[in-house]
Amino acid sequence: MVRLKILYIILFLSICSCSRPTEDKNIDRAAVENTINASIGWAKNKDFKLLYSIISNDSNYIEVDPNPGLIRGFNEFKKNEPFWNSPNFKAIRYDIRDLKINLSERGDVAWFYCILDDVNEWKGEPANWLNTRWTGVLEKRNGNWIIVQMHFSFAKS
Repeated sequence: MVRLKILYIILFLSICSCSRPTEDKNIDRAAVENTINASIGWAKNKDFKLLYSIISNDSNYIEVDPNPGLIRGFNEFKKNEPFWNSPNFKAIRYDIRDLKINLSERGDVAWFYCILDDVNEWKGEPANWLNTRWTGVLEKRNGNWIIVQMHFSFAKS
């Protein structure tokens, strides 16, 4: 009888331990998705505090996009603040489609791919990125998902 109880306990613990990583990965995927959305959504209210809390605040940050091109490091990234904070810039909406998120085996790195529509205005005129291919890499630092690399590109017509 004691052996049977021990067997049930071992079985129960093994089942619980098997399902835990999947639950953790689902929680992390949701957190990564929230960070991805916040990295575009911050612009609606010009919430720089939110933006700077999810972008790697070090010299290793890299962003590649059609304009201005290569941004290397957080200090270089911050140089765009006057543009985003200008009253001439207005974020209208964004749409993220076909989002694919992958997590590393250890659960501390994530990478993603999606298609982005980023609809904005500059001086009342459209300033949009439509059907933009967007990829990125995030690291889990101190329990928070931080973007360390992003790349934006447009398909050739």
